[in-house]
Amino acid sequence: MHTKMTKGIIFKIILFLSFYPMLSQERSTATFGNSSNQLKVLSYNIHHANPPMHKDSIDLSAIIQVIKDSDADLVALQEIDSDTERSGSGNQAQKIGDALGMQVFFGKSIDFQNGAYGVAILSRFPIIASKVYKLPSKPKTHGEPRVLALSLIQLPDAQTIWFASTHLDSQKEDTNRILQIEELLNITTNLNQPVLVAGDFNAVANSPVITSLDSVFTRTCSSCPPTIPVENPSKAIDFIAFKPKSFFKLNNHRVIDEHYASDHLPVFASFQW
Repeated sequence: MHTKMTKGIIFKIILFLSFYPMLSQERSTATFGNSSNQLKVLSYNIHHANPPMHKDSIDLSAIIQVIKDSDADLVALQEIDSDTERSGSGNQAQKIGDALGMQVFFGKSIDFQNGAYGVAILSRFPIIASKVYKLPSKPKTHGEPRVLALSLIQLPDAQTIWFASTHLDSQKEDTNRILQIEELLNITTNLNQPVLVAGDFNAVANSPVITSLDSVFTRTCSSCPPTIPVENPSKAIDFIAFKPKSFFKLNNHRVIDEHYASDHLPVFASFQW
C-alpha cells in the first residue's frame, strides 16, 4: 500500500513537471512587458527608411533598432513604402513588425511607384479590428491624399483601446490640415473605448490644427521638444494625444535623440492605465 502511494505521488510530480514549462510560458506571455499596466507608445515618421545624409539609400535596420531600443508597445509609423521602386520589394511596416515580433496594420494613402505609400500601426498586443479612413482635402489645392489608420487593440487585462496613426497634409497653408483634423475628430468622437492618436500633424502648437486637436484630446506634452529637422530641430509637429484623461495616466513624454535613421525625431510617451 505504501509503495503504491509513493509511486502515485511520483507519477503526479512527473506529470506536473512535464506541463510546468508550458504553464510558465503562458504566464510570462500574458504579463510580457506590462506587469504594472504600463503602456509605451512611439510615433515615428520614418522617411521610407531613407537616412537624410544618404539620399538614395534605404536602411530599414536602423529604423528597427530605434523602435527596438524604445521598447514601445504601440507604434504609429508614417511615410511607409510597400513594394515601391525606391525601397524595393515588401511592405516596410510588415518587415519591421516581423523583426520585432509585433502585429502590423498598414493604411495605404496613395499608389506610388508601382506599389503603395502610407501609414502603419505596430502592436505587441492583439489587433482585433482595423480600418483606413480617407481624410478630405480641397480639390483645387492638389494636396496629396492622406488617411487615418485606426486599430482596436486588446491590452493584457482584456481592456480594449483604439490606436490611430496619421500624417496630415504638408502644404504651407492650413487649408487641408484643418479639414483633416476635423474629420479625425469626427471619426473618433463616437468611439466607446479610450483613444490614442499619434502621427505627423505638420502643424505646430497653437496653430488652428493643433488647437482643434487640443479641444478634444490631451497631448502628451504642453511645451513640446522639437521633432524636425533632424539636425538642429526647431519645431514640434509630431505628437501623441489621448482621451479620456480619466483612463490614461501620463508618466512621461520625450523626444528620442536619434539623428541618423530619418528626417524626423521619434516621439515617445508612457502611460499607466
